[in-house]
Formats: sequence, C-alpha cells, structure tokens
Amino acid sequence: MATATADDSGLPHARSRTRHLTGFWLVTVAVVVLQAFATLPTPLWPLYAELDGLSSTLVTVAFAITVVGTVAGLAFFGHLSDRFGRRRIIVPALVVGLGAAVVMLIWPAYPGLLVGRFLTGLAVGLVASTATTYLSDLYRKARPSSSMTRFPSTVASIAVLGGLSLGPLVSGVIAQWFAAPLATPYVVLIVAMTVGLVAVLVSPETVDRQAFHKSHAERFRLREGQRLAFIGASAVGFCSFGGFGVLLSLGSLIVQSELHVTAPFIWGLAAFVAFGVSAISQIALGALSARWMLGLGTGAVTLGFLVIIIGLFDSSLTLFLIGAGIAGAGLGLLFKSAVAVAVTTADPASRAGVIAMFYMITYVGQGLPPVLLAFATSFVSARVGLCGFAIAIVAVTLVAARLQVSALRRNS
Repeated sequence: MATATADDSGLPHARSRTRHLTGFWLVTVAVVVLQAFATLPTPLWPLYAELDGLSSTLVTVAFAITVVGTVAGLAFFGHLSDRFGRRRIIVPALVVGLGAAVVMLIWPAYPGLLVGRFLTGLAVGLVASTATTYLSDLYRKARPSSSMTRFPSTVASIAVLGGLSLGPLVSGVIAQWFAAPLATPYVVLIVAMTVGLVAVLVSPETVDRQAFHKSHAERFRLREGQRLAFIGASAVGFCSFGGFGVLLSLGSLIVQSELHVTAPFIWGLAAFVAFGVSAISQIALGALSARWMLGLGTGAVTLGFLVIIIGLFDSSLTLFLIGAGIAGAGLGLLFKSAVAVAVTTADPASRAGVIAMFYMITYVGQGLPPVLLAFATSFVSARVGLCGFAIAIVAVTLVAARLQVSALRRNS
C-alpha cells in the first residue's frame, strides 16, 4: 500500500498559502505604519513655525522636500524590486524611515526638519511602488484562483490612505494632551516602525531573481495598447494627491490662522477626516467599476472644495471639516480607480517599474500644487488662494477623469 507523500497530501502547498496570506497582512501593517509616519508632522507645522519663526512658504518647502525624496526614491530605486526582490527593497525603506524619525526627534530645528523630511520621502518612495506589487504577489500566491481580483490593489490603496490618515490623528492627540509634542510622536512611530520592520522580515519573498535575469525584462514596459490608460490613471492620481497635499501642508496653518483655532488636535483633524473618509469610501464603494468611481469621485471633490471655501468665508470649522470629508471621499475614489487601472497596464515582468512611474507622477501632484498655493498666499489671502486652487484642481480633475474614461472605453 502506497503512503501519501507530502506533495500528495497537499500540506506543503497549504502551509505556503497560509504563510503568504499572513505575509500579505503583515506587509499591509508595515505600509500603514510608514504612511502614518509620512503625515505625522501635519498638526505640528504651526509648532515648528513658532519654534523657528517660519512663514507658510517655508513650512510648505519642508513639506515639499518630502516629495523630492519620494520622487528620488521612485526614480532611482522604485523598479529594483523586480530584479532584487520585494522584501530587499521594503526592509531598507523601513530602516531609512527609522533614521528619519531619529533625525527629527533629536534635531527639531528647521535644517533637521528638512533632512528628516527628505529621508521620510525617500522611504515612502521605496515602499510606494514595491508595496503595491508585493501585496499583489503575496495574495496571488495565497489565493491562486483569485488572480484577477482587485482585492490586493484595494487593500494597498486603503493601507496608503488609511496610514496617511492616522499620522495627523496620532500626533494631534499627543500634541494636545502629552508632553514634548515635537518629540513624543516620533518615539511612538519609532517603536511602530520597528514592529513593521520585523513583520516584513518574517514575510516570504515573491520574486524569482534567476527568472528575472533570464527574462531580460525592461524597467518600464506597458502591455500592448495600454499607454493611454496609463496616462489617464497617472493624471487622475496626480489630481487626487494634489488635493490631499494642500490639506497636509497648509490645512493646519489655515485652520489656525483663518479659523482661529488654537488646539493642536484640531489642526490635524482636517487631514485625518479627509484621509479617513477616503479609506472608508474605498471600502464602501470599492466594488464599483472604475468609471463609476471616477464619476462619483469627481463630483465629491467639486462639492467638497466648495463646502471648504464656504466654511472659510463663514469662519465655520464644522463646514471646513465637512468639506474636507466630502473632498476626501472623492479623492480616495479617484486614487483607487487610478491605482486599479495602473496595475493592469503593466507588463508582468515590469510591474514595479510601471507602478514606480505612476507614483512618481502622483507624488509630484502632492508636492507641486501646495507649493504654488503657498507662493500665491504671499500675494493674496489664504481664502482667495484656496478658491483659485479649488477651481484649478477641479478643472484638471475633470480633464484627467475624461481621459481615463476614454482609455477604459477603448479597452472594453
């Protein structure tokens, strides 16, 4: 009588699937933690401004330097996980993030802020493209029969925006009710990132390095006929993060100066509401088609910024926060649709390189509009400047959404 081997019983395959599914959730946690660190200073900007006498323009430069680091990480290292492995990129990213947190902890002056924020951006750039691809790889290996599902890209998008929402909440609570508001938040995140680092270290690798070298895969290669779809998705991602960027960089200063709120917890509340609602909207409406998400997202962004402007002119914090929530829901849907489409445009052997390019364009959107708005507020009031920004971002979003819809129709 023949005995069943390990392969016959299927146990090794079951253990492998369980290990990859566990890794999927562990990597998700690490992404959330790093993204939370990226937005940690949001309610602290007024405190940094008071510490060194910084203008809103200098604060925005400190925010934008993060984007410079992110784009640098994406441009030079974002594609490397296709060659060297996902884990071999995410682990150094978390180490860089830990270094950034230490710098900002021990050197709170403006030069230290710039160095720390650049390193933060570099870490985010290393993770941005790799994490989305890594989560897709892990889920496909854990659920081989679900290779066409959008679940991994949905989780990746929610992890990014959910993590971004947690940063302002954590630092706002600490700044409001705990001592050392420019130090304690970084201690908390150093501990959390250390846990995230361990989580990634125990997760399985998904890249066959020998297979990559044999395939001679290109750094950036789209599937046949997907160029217009990729351009449309990138344009929508740019607009989505442009809206988020303004709330992250100038939102706390606007709440302090225009709405005359002095509580640090409230300074970060607008960003938390925007990102938190964006994650919720993706969970609630993630099953919709990309076209529906584009339509609903564009409408919500338009309505949300209108309510924000009304809140500013009416000096109403409630309206400002409601507008931030509505806009955040729309921006989240736009980002979700953009990520879902961008992932499908990539050649399988160049996924990390394609997603790196997508995130480069997206993060430029997070940095450029806030800098332009901060520059504009040197000549006009924040209210007038925000009105102009809202009109511009809505107009560009409409064009970008129309471009992506055209690409989707062509591919259907």
